[in-house]
Amino acid sequence: MSIARQEPWSLLSRINRDFDGFLSGQPAAAAAYIPAVDVREEAERFVVEADLPGVTPDAIEVTAEKGVLTLRGERKAATREAAAGYERIERVAGRFTRRFALPDNVQTDAIRARFNHGVLEVSIPKQLQAAPTRVTVEAA
Repeated sequence: MSIARQEPWSLLSRINRDFDGFLSGQPAAAAAYIPAVDVREEAERFVVEADLPGVTPDAIEVTAEKGVLTLRGERKAATREAAAGYERIERVAGRFTRRFALPDNVQTDAIRARFNHGVLEVSIPKQLQAAPTRVTVEAA
């Protein structure tokens, strides 16, 4: 018995991915794998967590330049032996790139990345806010 599954949102996801590739100046084919990412703000930092199962830490590149955080890497495909019968392959492999605009109040020189059990955590510390100072006006 064959089970056909319709996913109406997959077309919208593909259009969104192609549009992102167009805006970044890279062809959409260059990003075959798009990892899921969570971004959250804490009191003293921003945190970006990316699910990267099957990716080795040395295949990940994290850069912060001109107000943009870039996560780039590659997930290698496992070698498969040709076997009799049918084969189903759902796990995608390939290069990935994710970009995020950074706010002005971050310390780009203090960004830290940690990879643990297939999850990349990028910690982006906020700059300390200077307290407003009152300037006295002198009479001339």
